Amino acid sequence: MTSPSQTAVTKTDTPGPGSEGVSSKKGRTDGALTGRSPGQLMWTRFKRDRTGVISACIVLFFFAIGALAPIISKIYGKDPWTQYGLNTPGLLVNQYPAGPNGGISSDFWFGVEPSLGRDVFMQLLYGIRNTLGLAVAITLVSVLTAIVLGVAAGYFGGRTDYFIGRFIDLLMAFPNQLFYVAFVPVVSAIFVAPADEMPFWLRVTIIILVMWFLGWMSLARLLRGQVLSLREREYIEAARISGASPWRIIRRELIPNVMTPILVQTTYMLPNFVTSIAGLSFLGVGLVEPTPDWGRMFANAADYYRNDITYLFFPGIAMVLFIVAFNLLGDSVRDAFDPKRAR
Repeated sequence: MTSPSQTAVTKTDTPGPGSEGVSSKKGRTDGALTGRSPGQLMWTRFKRDRTGVISACIVLFFFAIGALAPIISKIYGKDPWTQYGLNTPGLLVNQYPAGPNGGISSDFWFGVEPSLGRDVFMQLLYGIRNTLGLAVAITLVSVLTAIVLGVAAGYFGGRTDYFIGRFIDLLMAFPNQLFYVAFVPVVSAIFVAPADEMPFWLRVTIIILVMWFLGWMSLARLLRGQVLSLREREYIEAARISGASPWRIIRRELIPNVMTPILVQTTYMLPNFVTSIAGLSFLGVGLVEPTPDWGRMFANAADYYRNDITYLFFPGIAMVLFIVAFNLLGDSVRDAFDPKRAR
């Protein structure tokens, strides 16, 4: 069964006498315009949006430097863990960089960290790598959960919709940030003895689980409303009459028609998770030393900014640039899918 998202309209021009060249040229033009899929039309509109293209390039740049951080470290010749200021005399004076602007030089592009003397450039790159890796993992798990429960609630209705809806209402009553701050140490204490140090993989798993637990409900509610309106459409009814199973209807008819809100909401969810992860690390319940992290850099800068404002400058500018670019990218994706909607 073919749904509206899978339908492509095509036209055929019949050349008349004496108009072969004109008609064939027109036919090729019409075919190029009318034979495009919804995805191709969306991509064409998106490429015309200069703000969206620039934002996408900035976002891709951040993901690229995060993924390539180990390679950049080898080329740069430094890592984020070595305490260069303590190992090399003259880099630190009274725990602060001896050189101007936080010790920026040809050897240390973004300067050195006060107190420990670690390389700020590598701290930032690995912090971006760890924070974005966590945010992507949480976003993927949250989106998959929202698709399964939101589409199921909207399509099946009845008791399924009732119980899923009440469960969503219950979770949405929790204050997210307070829940993260309070619950991460509790879960950590359950799995690790107070005298032991928590392994990195366990801390990452706990952060993902805790943030996923309260991160999928808004998208699930949105998908439920979309599916409630779609399930009464003629093509869905025709699919039922033809004997298609509920799984086939959901997979082939419903999900392709709710991809727009899924993609748009995903572009808003990921930067929110980035700031939440950084906030947890800033408060000391996320990633902890010596793991490089965006939030840990802000927490350290809170102690250093009076004597070394440069240390706060680089992670702060990077965070603002990434969040603004991703939000603008989300607006551009929304407008590309729905060009009639005003900004």
